[in-house]
Amino acid sequence: MLIERLREIKKRVRDLETELADPQVLKDPSRYQTCSKELARLRPSAHLFEAYERLEQEIQEAESLAASESEDRESQKFYREERDKLLTKRAGLEKQLEEKLLAGTDPDTERNIIIEIRAGTGGEEAALFARDLFRMYSRYTQAHGMKIDVMNTNPTGKGGFKEVIFGVSGPNVFRNFRFESGIHRVQRIPETEASGRIHTSAATVAVLSEATEVEVKLKTEDLRIDVSRSGGPGGQGVNTTDSAVQVLHIPTGLMVRCQDERSQHKNKAKALRVLRARLLERQRADQAREISAQRRQQVGSGDRSEKIRTYNFPDRRVTDHRIGLVLHSLPEIMDGALDELLSALDKEDRLRRLKTSALHPSRAPQRKEGK
Repeated sequence: MLIERLREIKKRVRDLETELADPQVLKDPSRYQTCSKELARLRPSAHLFEAYERLEQEIQEAESLAASESEDRESQKFYREERDKLLTKRAGLEKQLEEKLLAGTDPDTERNIIIEIRAGTGGEEAALFARDLFRMYSRYTQAHGMKIDVMNTNPTGKGGFKEVIFGVSGPNVFRNFRFESGIHRVQRIPETEASGRIHTSAATVAVLSEATEVEVKLKTEDLRIDVSRSGGPGGQGVNTTDSAVQVLHIPTGLMVRCQDERSQHKNKAKALRVLRARLLERQRADQAREISAQRRQQVGSGDRSEKIRTYNFPDRRVTDHRIGLVLHSLPEIMDGALDELLSALDKEDRLRRLKTSALHPSRAPQRKEGK
């Protein structure tokens, strides 16, 4: 029930206010900033819930007075009318609370993200499709005031990508990209196909919330860092210095390699950012298994093994399989016009969560007087 979640938020706000008044927290800028941001995110919902609790109390008092035998009929009628007004006000407040809880209390709402695109089945054509997806997302971010920071690429000889990893920062980044994780399938005549036959290829997309150093602490003794010369095609100087950095997280076996920067220091910093994001994703995957039934009610689980979308070039058609949406504007979408697609996913997810998480699913309808 959302009511229980709102009580948790109210308690968390009180705990954060106490924590921020602690002199030890004031001395730790990183912890202070983290707590302040969380408090700013949760406080509006807590204040709205407090108003809701006060309204509930007023409704109970009005109902009690309306049923009191010590009151005359005129007074009872007055209190019933007051109760009805309060019930109408409560219905509006419940809608606000549901919207606020679903849209504004997600801890990832204001996070930057890291996107990993990898070629799947289809050989060179899959790598070219991975390149096209990267271009699609790049165009979309440019049009919406977001910034891209390429962290690592593994190019092929024909211009595709076996892998491309990049960070995205800016307004509403997580909310816009949160449903992009999964298998993206393409149906088209490959650039490498001489006979003109339509092939089906795929690429996987993973969207990771970028973790802070406070959330995911990396111990020096848990890391093995190796440096080497960058591989693959590159400009002057890229293959002549030991600038590529490979980081192994020993406890989990996770490995990250970054080589696109000429600076070893910059490559190391980017590799650690990707590693933190992957570790945070792993933690959440473990938690998600405990609430898998709840996740199935949402638009998508974010599982990169789930086929989510097909891009059919001959018919200029894009189909999102999770919500059954079909758009006949493939060229525009591949050029970054994702707004209609992403908005539909967001709307469907909100509707499903509101339907399955009503504030008072067990509340019986109000009986009308005289019936």
